Formats: sequence, structure tokens, C-alpha cells
Amino acid sequence: MVGATDRPIKAYSLSLVQKVVRLRAMESALDYHTARALLEWQIELGATDAIGDAPVDRYALPDTAPKAKKPAKAQSATKKPKQVDPVGVAKSAAQAAGTLDQLQAAMDAFDHCELKRGARQLVFADGTPGARVMIIGEAPGRDEDREGKPFVGRAGQLLDRMLAAIDLNRTENVYITNVLPWRPPQNRDPKPEEIGMLKPFLERHVALAKPEVLVVMGNITCQAVLGKRGITRLRGQWDQAMDLPVIPMFHPAYLLRQPQMKRQAWADLLELKARLEGKA
Repeated sequence: MVGATDRPIKAYSLSLVQKVVRLRAMESALDYHTARALLEWQIELGATDAIGDAPVDRYALPDTAPKAKKPAKAQSATKKPKQVDPVGVAKSAAQAAGTLDQLQAAMDAFDHCELKRGARQLVFADGTPGARVMIIGEAPGRDEDREGKPFVGRAGQLLDRMLAAIDLNRTENVYITNVLPWRPPQNRDPKPEEIGMLKPFLERHVALAKPEVLVVMGNITCQAVLGKRGITRLRGQWDQAMDLPVIPMFHPAYLLRQPQMKRQAWADLLELKARLEGKA
């Protein structure tokens, strides 16, 4: 390298030069002028600052640098609330009920269904517990929400007339409830998640009431109890659910809108009567 030893070293690098030159001279046993020439060559390339007192053999380092440890996450001052399973809560509460009164109290205390917040009150049941016939409707309407009983108002009056035609009534031999105990807003159809959440209460209700047959009225009830839809196809045909014979029928509210379907409803009532008399 011609002229390398004649180039003056900048003043700000003098202490660095002296320091490194001494180290180089001692470690490699090179003479002073050779070490100085090597150092000036490095300065010429731009290496004007030292970052350590001893040289580092880069060839002796591992191929991959060790991964830096992730800092431990700071523990939150407040623990996140545990996720609640509404269906699990409903199952536990329903199974813990040993009587219908206890079941009603458990349902009234159930706070995981949004329908409860918009309803006036719980609509539990009406009629005679332990009756041979248990009727299951869909959900309370405005009249039911106001009075706290299922099947009141015009639909309830029609149901009473239908039952009377085959010698049945609420005060002696019929027990009535709904799939949902709270009125959906604006009388909309119940949502599948609402039905699934509250079904454990319905199943326990049937088990405690101990009817001989179930009458499910309307499409929503068929879906909840039988897992099937299509009331015009299902009506009048016996099925099985909850270890009981089940017969689907038109909902009285539907018959008020479609009075021409009362002929089929009458045939279904006769089918129910024949079953109760042991003829079906």
C-alpha cells in the first residue's frame, strides 16, 4: 500500500489509533510501523471508532444468534370474567329443581336470556299439573305477557273451545306451557339460540308434569320438541319425543288467520281423543 504511512492521522482519532496500535502490536507481534499501516488502512475505509477493548473473532461465533427472551407479560390488575355457558347454567338449574314450584323459581332467577329484560313477567304455565295432556305453545304474546299465563286472549279462547269439543279443559285434565317463558319483542319468532338456551327448562318441565301425551302447537314448537318443521305436513301424525307420544297441531293463532284450516284441526282433535280413549 504505497503512501499509506505518509498520510496524516486525524486528531480526533489519535487516542483510538494509539490504543489499537498497542493492542495490535502486542497481540500479533507485528512491528509498530506495520500495525500503524494496518490501522490507517482501516481508517481510510471509514473505521474511526472502537466499540470494544478486545477484538472479536466473528468466525468463532455461532451460526445463529440466540433469540432474545420475551419479557414476561405483566399480570392484569383485574382478572377477566370467566365465560359463562348459558345452556350449562340452564341445565344445572333445571336438574336441581325437584318440583314445579322450584322450577318456576329457577326460571325466574335465570338472567342469561335477553328476552327477560324486555318482558313484563315470566309466563310459566296454566292448567292442571299431572294432567294426562300437556300442550306446548311457542312463546307468550302481548296478552300472555300481561296476565302471566299461556294461551289467553283470542287464541286462548279458541283453544278452550277446541278442547271442550273433546271433553278437555284446563281446570281438570289439561296442562299448558310454552317453549319460551318470556315474550319476544314485537311478537317476533324465537331465535334458535333462545330455544336452545331454554330447552333444558322445557324438558325438565315435562318430566315434572308427567303427562301421558304431548300436544305441540305450531312450527316453532315442532322444531323445538321434534327437531322438525312443516306443520302442514306433520300435523295429525304421532311422533315421539322426551319419552312420550307427541302429536303436532295447528296453533290457534294460525287458525284465527286461516279459518279454512279448522277442518284439519278438528281431525287432529279427534285423533287425540281416540288416543286418550285407547282407540289409537
